Amino acid sequence: MRAIRRGATVDAVARRFRAGGNTVRRWVARAKGRRLDRVDWESRSRRPRSTTRTTRQDENLVLEIRAHLRDESVLGEYGADAILRELAARSDMPELSRATISRILVRRGAVEKRRRVRRRSPPAGWYLPAVASGEAELDAFDYIEDLVVRGGSLFCVLTAISLSGGVPGAFLHDRRSARQTVDDLVRHWRRHGLPTYAQFDNDVVFQGTHRHPDSIGRVIRLCLSLDVTSVFAPPREHGPQNLAEGFNSLWRRKVWRRCEWPSREEFHRGSDRYIDALLERRASRREYAPPRAAFPADWQLDFNTPFRGSIVFLRRTDETGHVTVLGHRIQVLRKWSQRLVRADVDLNEHEIRIWGLRRSEPEVQPLLRTVPHRIVQKRFLGRD
Repeated sequence: MRAIRRGATVDAVARRFRAGGNTVRRWVARAKGRRLDRVDWESRSRRPRSTTRTTRQDENLVLEIRAHLRDESVLGEYGADAILRELAARSDMPELSRATISRILVRRGAVEKRRRVRRRSPPAGWYLPAVASGEAELDAFDYIEDLVVRGGSLFCVLTAISLSGGVPGAFLHDRRSARQTVDDLVRHWRRHGLPTYAQFDNDVVFQGTHRHPDSIGRVIRLCLSLDVTSVFAPPREHGPQNLAEGFNSLWRRKVWRRCEWPSREEFHRGSDRYIDALLERRASRREYAPPRAAFPADWQLDFNTPFRGSIVFLRRTDETGHVTVLGHRIQVLRKWSQRLVRADVDLNEHEIRIWGLRRSEPEVQPLLRTVPHRIVQKRFLGRD
């Protein structure tokens, strides 16, 4: 108080004595116009000096009305609102507010607690049995778009994260392209090894053009040549995309929003430093992750290599039980409408196997239908 009366500001005094600004203002108001040795500095209770408690008779009346409404009400309503309406309809009843009635019900233990049904969440990667059991690794890739530093142009970032090992990656580019995506995947997998599955969204950069059925783009051809199974998450389905979206959010917080980057080059170096530090921190986690295959030393990029392997599409059926895979509308089961399925396109056996998926029972994945399907491989011209 002496410092305040000498002209110091409240904020300065609060910082000096490590007190809150409101606390200092409260003491200033208490000592206003008085000598400091005559001020009562004792802490005062915030409890009101007087309270008006509802009588026991009124509380019993509220409970009686509640019991009557519970047994006799046609609508079956006997909460605070219903009790308030009943009191207003009767004559010579005490005037109680809704808040008072609610406090009476809580105080007398007359509130029925609704138990929230909490279902056990499925394991990570539950839609792929080998991933859910910890036998296979999955890498998820996604783009973050419309980033810009002061005085620069827009650019985007391709992010990568593995499910079990937490292997991160971030690659900066002027724009999205299938060519650049393939180069980034090769660079990432040369450094860390090959996963069993690589998951993407349904963007044309990853899947290829949607204009023609059985269109196989650059990224899928790359994965097939390296014996990596491509997995495409269903549109507007957040569950399978949580891995990629979660890492995107982490990267934005720890890199993009951390400071104001002076240039794109400096931002690029900052992102690389973060990825390297995160990779080092998660070294112990990778020891318990499923093993990654070594990148073949004699591998050469050839988009016209004969198709071998499989492609996985996660989809949700429509109201009639149909699902669209590679531009083909396939009838699954009418009783399986508006539900998740996994469509495995087997390029070796030339068929599509469709499995039912249920989050409540992730280990139960019945085979719903098998459809013969042969993809005629055309010469890749590299236009996508």
